[in-house]
Amino acid sequence: MKLSARNQIKGTVVSVDKGPVTAKVKIDVGGGTLITSTVTAETVDDLGLAAGDAVTAIIKSSDVIIGK
Repeated sequence: MKLSARNQIKGTVVSVDKGPVTAKVKIDVGGGTLITSTVTAETVDDLGLAAGDAVTAIIKSSDVIIGK
């Protein structure tokens, strides 16, 4: 699969906290850094996400907004 998003970070799923509608997926990308992604519960089922899975976090800058 080819993607236009250039920010692709390989990692390993640490945990999946699945609720009725959404799920929080924590990904260890190395060096003590974790990325947390909120996805639909359906996505977790469709991808079969579980702790220990090798995944790629794909970040589109328009969807990552943090302020302090």
